[in-house]
Amino acid sequence: MAVIPKNTKYRRPHRLRYDGTSKGNTSLHFGDYGLMAMEGAWITQQQIEAARVAMTRYMKRGGRVWINIFPHLSLTRIPLETRMGKGKGQPELWVAVVKKGKIMFEIGDVDEATAREALRLAMHKLPIKCKFVSKESGEANEK
Repeated sequence: MAVIPKNTKYRRPHRLRYDGTSKGNTSLHFGDYGLMAMEGAWITQQQIEAARVAMTRYMKRGGRVWINIFPHLSLTRIPLETRMGKGKGQPELWVAVVKKGKIMFEIGDVDEATAREALRLAMHKLPIKCKFVSKESGEANEK
């Protein structure tokens, strides 16, 4: 399932930075448990979908899953061995810009052991270090 925007204002935007800390979405809003990014990166639509499938498969389609990131940024590429000039390349893939401290996924309506294992499996599908957070621990709730 391709997760891409229906329409965008610009087809070929500038590349956005992912260093620094996240301004928003640093606390749990929907679920009881979440997956927090410990570093910045571009997360592709395939990685988001692979993490979602890993979580829902482990939970046997029980509980609820919220995905708080969406791939808005298109990355372009020019074909290999192309001479200089002739403009920017075609959009190749879509990525979500994730900064340190952002809650990417949330899970609710399951016990902590199931949520911890489901988010651990999702963590392995992502290219960055992540941390399991819960409402009880209070790590993701301070503002």
